[in-house]
Amino acid sequence: MAETFDVIAGGGGGSGLAAAYSAAERGGSVLVLEKLPQPGGTTGIAVGSFTAAATSLQRKAGIDDSPEQHIEDASNFPPDEIEARNAEAMRAFFMREAATTFEWLRGLGLSFVGPSPEPPNRQPRMHNVVPGAKAYIAALQIGLRRKGAVLLSNASVEQLLRDGERVVGVEAVVDGTTREFRASRGVILAAGDYANNTQMIAEHKGERYRDIEGINPFATGDGHELAKRAGAKLVNMDVTYGPELRFVPSSKRPFQQWLPTSGIAGRVLGEVATRLPNWVMRSMIKRLLVTWQHPENALFDDGAILLNRNGQRFVEETEYPDREIALAAQPGKIAYILLNSRLIERYSKWPHFISTAPDIAYAYVADYARLRPDVTHHGKSLAEVASRVGLDPESVQRSMHEYNSALPECDKDVMALESGPWALLGPVKAYFTTTEGGAVVNEQMQVIEENGNTIPGLYAVGQNGLSGMILWSHGLHIAWAMTSGRLAGVAVMEEHS
Repeated sequence: MAETFDVIAGGGGGSGLAAAYSAAERGGSVLVLEKLPQPGGTTGIAVGSFTAAATSLQRKAGIDDSPEQHIEDASNFPPDEIEARNAEAMRAFFMREAATTFEWLRGLGLSFVGPSPEPPNRQPRMHNVVPGAKAYIAALQIGLRRKGAVLLSNASVEQLLRDGERVVGVEAVVDGTTREFRASRGVILAAGDYANNTQMIAEHKGERYRDIEGINPFATGDGHELAKRAGAKLVNMDVTYGPELRFVPSSKRPFQQWLPTSGIAGRVLGEVATRLPNWVMRSMIKRLLVTWQHPENALFDDGAILLNRNGQRFVEETEYPDREIALAAQPGKIAYILLNSRLIERYSKWPHFISTAPDIAYAYVADYARLRPDVTHHGKSLAEVASRVGLDPESVQRSMHEYNSALPECDKDVMALESGPWALLGPVKAYFTTTEGGAVVNEQMQVIEENGNTIPGLYAVGQNGLSGMILWSHGLHIAWAMTSGRLAGVAVMEEHS
């Protein structure tokens, strides 16, 4: 016999936990189903920025801001052809609700530093959670536990159950056993993006992108598939953030993941963090930056080259997205970035950096050597540095010579790779960071069919319910995950009250 709850959230990432907690604090009996052994999703591996206007931290800092200004500024982040795809009314609605969500999260005991600037935002709007994005997951889990909610891990939602037109529950596989769960008020899809669903990427974006992976290997579009089968209208399925180059993740956890994210210790850390000098917080964030941020394109504009595992240069590095597509076809899908002494010196101080979280932290060659020695390799000679990562020295030498020979005479003095010491950064891979396609939802997060009607009992949040919005600046995806979750929890409990 199926167990019955008021609300079922399909996914235990940031948006699913936020939706579940929002429903639970309104008295709902809630079940969260998470397919992995632990909750967290893509939110749990992010830096943790939350971007919003008219927040209490802005007011405390004397910053006069408004959602209307933010709505205008957000249009300046994407290229014009991508911004033209944006659902303007929905993004405006979201940005007017974001500050309320921010204060809601602070009420859960979460602490933030900032706000920090991110041009072309005209005001500092980026708030960073302390000590990192896992704090969202911990705070929401604790809140759910206090409300008596049920969270089942190793539980994948396989299909939606319907009674006529209405969605009334789910069928899930829990620890290998198929079970049914009923939802008297509604099911909320919160299963993240589809960046690692190769078939979905190839279908919507193009076959040549098939071999490029998602940065979250578990982002397989499960919620999108469920929404599609239920008759939802899906939009912008070909719009992705990326592909882009990123260093492969370290096998070691960034130290923020060792720090307390909850309880008394977490609250103390939050209070301390708000009083720390900016340089201390930047140092903390830099440790996450060298794990999750991409190497700047300027490296290749200045003459760095990519070498595959055979030591061969395989692409014109300044051509996007050909660079990423070609990299995904290399042995092991990996490559290394070759820097000579000129580039090492250039990318050792402002304004030339390997990667950045804009206006918060900048990572240079020395930072990678200190914080990511697994992807930073030095050598006095080309043969020495090649051998450090197992590349054939002769092949590397030949690739460098071919690159130098092909340079126009006017560029050779400044672009040639000739003198050591040398550095190889990598391996790097081509990744999709996230995807912007999702189900169309209304302001109550109810899923909309192709004919414009709502699907009774079905809601979508986070990346499952992006509703045509383009959220191309730091901190907007987490802000939407939390805001859509909060709003869905309110709506699902009010629909039948």
